[in-house]
Amino acid sequence: MKKSHRIISSLFVVAASLGSVVGAQAQDNRSGASSRSGMYGAGKSYIGLNAGQSNFSLGDGTGLFGSDSRDTAYSLYAGNYFNNNFGLEFGYTDFGRVNRAGGSTRADGIGMSLVGKLPLGDAFNLLGRIGTIYGRTNVASQAGSGIVAGDESGFGLSLGVGAEYMFNPQWSAVLQYDAHDLNFIGGSRERISITTLGMRYRF
Repeated sequence: MKKSHRIISSLFVVAASLGSVVGAQAQDNRSGASSRSGMYGAGKSYIGLNAGQSNFSLGDGTGLFGSDSRDTAYSLYAGNYFNNNFGLEFGYTDFGRVNRAGGSTRADGIGMSLVGKLPLGDAFNLLGRIGTIYGRTNVASQAGSGIVAGDESGFGLSLGVGAEYMFNPQWSAVLQYDAHDLNFIGGSRERISITTLGMRYRF
């Protein structure tokens, strides 16, 4: 938990730094904007918090023990758009914990992605991203389950699609689906996906 708190605090620092770097430019954008056609007309930097459900698409080993594959997940992130269509985003994701192999499996990670948007009108946008995540996994299992127990970490591919609706130039609602490839003990790489709904604030 202490590590997670430190990560979240770091992300807030990143968000503040992004805001200071682009502050002057964002001010110019606000003074020159005449409509909501620019999704980030109120500023090119943003922070967001999403929550939803994870899906651990993992094997159950011998099947002698009951298991589940879903839990509550959340993401905290900060980003900056280079222009009206592309930007860079950093974030922390907690995938939650699921019962599996007589024990439990949990995962979290820090990601960096190239993000893009496609405006569909003044208030609605399609979103996409591709990048990498440094994930950490922990597996606890019972003997005879066929599932190797232990901790693992490393980089993996991260992909996502979503949609955004703007309430006003500062606030928007975001629906996202993201898939992350994480490393597990024993040398395997497995995909964990999340479907989340959240809010973004632009500055």
